[in-house]
Amino acid sequence: MQLGMIGLGRMGANMTTRLLQGGHEIVVYDRNAEAVELASQGGATGAESLADVVDRLETPKAIWVMVPSGAPTEETVEELAGLLSTGDTVIDGGNSNYKDTMRRGQRLAESGLHLVDAGTSGGIWGLQQGYSLMIGGDADAVRRLNPIFETLAPSAELGWGHVGPSGSGHFTKMLHNGIEYGMMQAMAEGFAILKKKTEFNLDLHQIAEIWRHGSVIRSWLLDLTAEALKQDQDLEAIAPFVSDSGEGRWTVAEAIELDVPAPVITHSLIARLRSRDEVGYADRMLSAMRNQFGGHAIKKSE
Repeated sequence: MQLGMIGLGRMGANMTTRLLQGGHEIVVYDRNAEAVELASQGGATGAESLADVVDRLETPKAIWVMVPSGAPTEETVEELAGLLSTGDTVIDGGNSNYKDTMRRGQRLAESGLHLVDAGTSGGIWGLQQGYSLMIGGDADAVRRLNPIFETLAPSAELGWGHVGPSGSGHFTKMLHNGIEYGMMQAMAEGFAILKKKTEFNLDLHQIAEIWRHGSVIRSWLLDLTAEALKQDQDLEAIAPFVSDSGEGRWTVAEAIELDVPAPVITHSLIARLRSRDEVGYADRMLSAMRNQFGGHAIKKSE
């Protein structure tokens, strides 16, 4: 099947490679000409612009957009809307907010176009193991793209599915990432407690390896944790600063809007925000208040 791919960051480039390996014809474009050249060397057809991608595709056209959420996705989808024709499809494989996706889907539908939102998980391992795909959009448009999804997924039958109308794919991926936040936080806290128990001199990598087989918390996330601990149990080369890409925030906001208690996911988001507080003003204030009401000692800054 023929497909346009817009955005050749690490995941977009890996997805292009997997599709080429599956026998699909891929036309690629990225603002980075070197990325386009590299993809061309791997078998893709390079394009010089979005318009060039559209011109090189057969009708009905399908174009996968793999650029950062927010303004880059908005601008790309809007430009494509002016280039495509009735019956063509734009696939947003990034982590867009589902409300933006629903709005864009309505905008494209008014022009006779389809917007398919493909929430995509798998990270840097997707090239070898396949991607988990949560797909939203018109049923007929999704069905036509099934060969693409079957190639990107771990297998033709597993790891992907059409979950509902436009926006539902990104909504499902948002919740997936919210759950991921909670799982990661619980695992990090558990290993922190193990490390703190210095009297036992525990080998954290050994424990992770034990848990990987037969335990109820065995998972791919634990596999990756074991690999990190194998390299460096003290993690001294890593700064205690945890970023977030937005989905956790959106999940917490949605939980509040729907009156659904989500304390674990919410705490995991707050923990990430706290990791970035280099000033620590709130903690300083807590210490000052304890000193004021109870005369408790204050540890001075060095």
